[in-house]
Amino acid sequence: MGDLLKNTVQWLGAMRTSHASSLVAYRRGESEATVNATWASTTCEVEDDFGLRVRAVVTDFLILAEDLLPLFGEPEPGDRIAAGGKLYEVLSLGGQGHWRWSGPHNVSMRIHAKEVGSV
Repeated sequence: MGDLLKNTVQWLGAMRTSHASSLVAYRRGESEATVNATWASTTCEVEDDFGLRVRAVVTDFLILAEDLLPLFGEPEPGDRIAAGGKLYEVLSLGGQGHWRWSGPHNVSMRIHAKEVGSV
């Protein structure tokens, strides 16, 4: 019997992508590919030079690793995502990086982005 937890996580990722995602255009330089992504958000809180806590919410896109890695490798700051008529740019959250694995077994990538304009 295989790894039941890993198989379940992979199945859940496929179900999320099939039933709770939309097509987005992932861009790096002149290269572009259409992939399914689930919208999410991350709240980031940092302290400025004056001791004030600044809180921001950024848009996240959850994309199956098997859909993105063969095309582009890992996400990079400056990559762009066109979704819902808006354009987003991958950005690094202070100390948290610009993407992380979402859940165990490296099935889905959670990519942090900010809105930079319209498509």
